[in-house]
Amino acid sequence: MIRSTLQPKALSGAQSSLSPIVLTHRDFALISALAHEEFGIELGPGKEQLVAARVGKLMRRLSFSSFREFYGHLQADRTGQCLTQLIDSLTTNHTSFFREQAHFAFLVQHVFPAWESSRPMRIWSAACSTGEEPYTIALIANEHFQSRRQPAPHILASDISTHALDTAQKGAYPAQRLQHALAPWLRKHLLRGEGQWDGWYRMRPEIMDMVEFRRINLIHPLPDIGRFDVIFCRNVMIYFSHQTQAQLVSRLAACLEPGGYLLVGHSETLTGIQHGLQHVQPAIYRKRGASK
Repeated sequence: MIRSTLQPKALSGAQSSLSPIVLTHRDFALISALAHEEFGIELGPGKEQLVAARVGKLMRRLSFSSFREFYGHLQADRTGQCLTQLIDSLTTNHTSFFREQAHFAFLVQHVFPAWESSRPMRIWSAACSTGEEPYTIALIANEHFQSRRQPAPHILASDISTHALDTAQKGAYPAQRLQHALAPWLRKHLLRGEGQWDGWYRMRPEIMDMVEFRRINLIHPLPDIGRFDVIFCRNVMIYFSHQTQAQLVSRLAACLEPGGYLLVGHSETLTGIQHGLQHVQPAIYRKRGASK
């Protein structure tokens, strides 16, 4: 096994300032190729300044004075920690409670009422970011199934970003994240912080118990996670090439139970992708066959 002998190099006071780090065309090409190979992200022309700013910020935080040193460490680091930090720096974990609300309305109006199985429903939030999506699912599912004395669904929430997952697992959010039309309903179901946690809200234990968090890279072969009745994979395929999108949709479809639903972002489409799923309504697809 090759072990890294590179250590972050201390910077002088002048070098550690916020002066911009310049990436050459070759540097940008190296980062773009790595992002595509490891994460499926397409960093095309026009992203040079954005990538330079974010990689530069990461390099300063890790105390590297040159891109050559940083990239050498990135390649030699067998722990994968530096690679994880790179994906965290290149991606934007934009999310919110009840984002694209029509999907949650579809669950409440159509999917949940039709559930007749004695087993718990299985739902996968396949790009969960900082947790707002799976917790929204858990909150509305708990309210529905508890009122009907049915077992609460089990929700798998996954993301490639360990930083986002760390935030999600804590289940605590500042009040400003709840500033929208459904905020009163949300606050009713959350625990309000006091003292040093004033201005924060946290998920109740029974809600957190419904969600299992796990790091999964969607562009790699999926681990043995079983099949699901509903899969949310929203606003992540927009970063992928058409080929990577097609491969991912094939993997997701294979993870659906017959009759199960795949929900994608409203800015995404499966047009031009062979998937065998039935289009139900915008951004909602269903696998043919009777649900179990």
